Amino acid sequence: MTILAIDFETANERRDSACAVGLAWIEGNRVVRRESRLIRPPELRFAPGNIRVHGILPADVRGEPEFPAVMAEFLADLEGGLILAHNAPFDLGVLRAGLAAYGLPVPAFSYLCTLQIARQVFPDPAGCGLGKVAARLGIRFEHHDAGEDAYACAEIALAAVQETGAEDVAGLPRVLPLRVTTLPAGPDLPRWRPPGREGLGGRAAFVARRGRQAEDEIRFAIRGSTGNRYEVALEERPFGLYLRCTCMAGRNRRRCRHVDAMVDGDVTDLVSTNLADVERLRRLIASAPAGHRVEPERVRRVQAA
Repeated sequence: MTILAIDFETANERRDSACAVGLAWIEGNRVVRRESRLIRPPELRFAPGNIRVHGILPADVRGEPEFPAVMAEFLADLEGGLILAHNAPFDLGVLRAGLAAYGLPVPAFSYLCTLQIARQVFPDPAGCGLGKVAARLGIRFEHHDAGEDAYACAEIALAAVQETGAEDVAGLPRVLPLRVTTLPAGPDLPRWRPPGREGLGGRAAFVARRGRQAEDEIRFAIRGSTGNRYEVALEERPFGLYLRCTCMAGRNRRRCRHVDAMVDGDVTDLVSTNLADVERLRRLIASAPAGHRVEPERVRRVQAA
């Protein structure tokens, strides 16, 4: 039976937004193989909080393969093996959601949670988060790198084998009040579709709620491709809220990549430090009723007196 640890990093709060995966295989009570891959999520919307955790930006994954292509080489081992994960419901949830998002069948998976193992074998008042347990056990790794986290997860399981005298990782449930959990095969779910981007046409537009008041002003400073600095601002008009950019395309009411970047949550070229406003903008867009769209205002040139 294949035994391997897995870890996912996600772009935002959605379980189907995996942007990186790491795996570590165990044979003969040691880690024998490690793999790490970047993944392009279905939409390039990265929440600032997620970026602060793993440091992955939209630009890092823009040219990477999507979930099915990345996971294809690993699915045979996953389906027939025993999966380890630290806080396994999260990582197995990402795996299943990622498959379902592309309309792929979701097979049953068996797993052990190393967070639960650590709480029984290596309890500590400071907690049993991956980084804390690894530090107590002397496991050296770079936290929140998917490949490194998978390796640390595998090493924690192996340390538990040594501490309890179990024959191997698969034998841990025989010496601990622990059981292997099997997630049933999931239903066929509809393919993922990006929300609220219908009818954009050729202009920089986004969906917003009519008449909704913004709590505070939202403005972003964006670095252009030639190094120029532009401003993308959320403004209110009688017909709704909309984004306006000061670049040449925005001035001529053409679709602007700077506005698109903010709509997508792409902070690669964000100069201002208001990352929290990227999430606020996402929430405004997500809460907008269908059919409401607004366009960037033409910026009038102000002639010098």
